[in-house]
Order: sequence, then C-alpha cells, then structure tokens
Amino acid sequence: MLKLINAGLGRTGTTSLQVALDRLGLGPCFHMFDIVGDETRLKEWEKVVCDGAEADWAALFEGRTSAVDGPCAVYYRQISEAFPEAKVILTVRDAEGWYRSTHDTLFQFVLRSAENPPEPGSHQDRLLRVTSTMVWDGIFGGRFTDKDHAIEAYHRHNEEVVRALGADNVLVYDVKQGWEPLCAFLGVEVPEEDFPHANDSAAMRQRIAQAAGAGPAPTG
Repeated sequence: MLKLINAGLGRTGTTSLQVALDRLGLGPCFHMFDIVGDETRLKEWEKVVCDGAEADWAALFEGRTSAVDGPCAVYYRQISEAFPEAKVILTVRDAEGWYRSTHDTLFQFVLRSAENPPEPGSHQDRLLRVTSTMVWDGIFGGRFTDKDHAIEAYHRHNEEVVRALGADNVLVYDVKQGWEPLCAFLGVEVPEEDFPHANDSAAMRQRIAQAAGAGPAPTG
C-alpha cells in the first residue's frame, strides 16, 4: 500500500527522491523505470492511459510503498483518492533548468523516434504512445518545443497540485534542500550520509541514446 506519492514532473529530482525514500524505509519505490523495463506493467498502464480502462490502483502499485515520477505526476488526484492516508510530495526546481534538462534528455526520445519511427506495436512504439498521451500531448498539449508554453504548463501543473490537494497536505520540495525538510515531513530521523543525487543529465542522455538504438526510453 502506498504511503507516499510524488506529484512532481520528470527531471525534478524524482530518481534522487526514489533513492532517498528507499533509504528512509519507504521502499520499494515505484518509478517510471518500472514501466520502461517491464512488458507486463507497460500493458497495464497502456490500458489505463491510452485506452481509458478503469484503473485498479492497488493492483498497479502492488508491493510498493511509495511512488515517484511518470504516471504519479499525471494521476496524482486519483492515486491520492485511492490511498487517502498517503503523504504527497511535489518535487520542483527552477523552471529554466527544468526545461533545459527535460529538452536535452527526455524530449530527445520523442525527437529521435520522429526521425526513426519505431516499428508499430513494438515496445518502443507503445511506450512512446503512453508517454506522449500522458506528457507531451497531455500536460504540454503537443507544444513542448514552445519553451514559454512548456514553462507555463510546468508552473500550472505545480500550482494545480497544491490547489487540488491543499497546501497543508503537500510538501513542495527541491532535492537541493537535502534531508531535513523531507525527514521533517515524514517524521523520521535524518540519515548521517549525504543526500543522494541520482540520474543526472549526463546519465539520462546515455539512457536516451541507448533507448533510441535498442528500445524504450525512460521519462523521469
């Protein structure tokens, strides 16, 4: 059962948060990577995202204590309703840095797929369909290349999360703040080791390059 939900968009430190939550005992943590690398999960989410099937949230997150990235940022309201006791974190970063990082990493999967279209029905094609429906055509309305529009959508998403769930119920969190605000929100002790910083832009670009040549790409 989920005890924590992250409603932040990809490239806002979601993977670092995943590692931190595992360290704090809130793992295993669901991440978009779980959909990328699991054919069964991809089929499950494809039905919900693309085909409009009713979601069995308990089944989709079975065995997970927390969830970050990907679908959580899009379906945070429904997931929160399914797990009303779960705490909610909204990961954020400066908008300019977020756009640059997203454009130079995640969006490259879209551009490369346009240049070299995946085989219809392939894993890569279906993953592109899922991520486009949720993110590129969903949150950004097919206009991610319009920087001003994308940044406006980014701010609007963050504002809607806080407005929908209530400011008192959401931790607005930049991973650069480290352990203290996160641990205070969760009511746990601060670990002695440094806060993790995972999946930087260089690492993500490598993932995208591999994905463009040999399979699907991650989204957060």
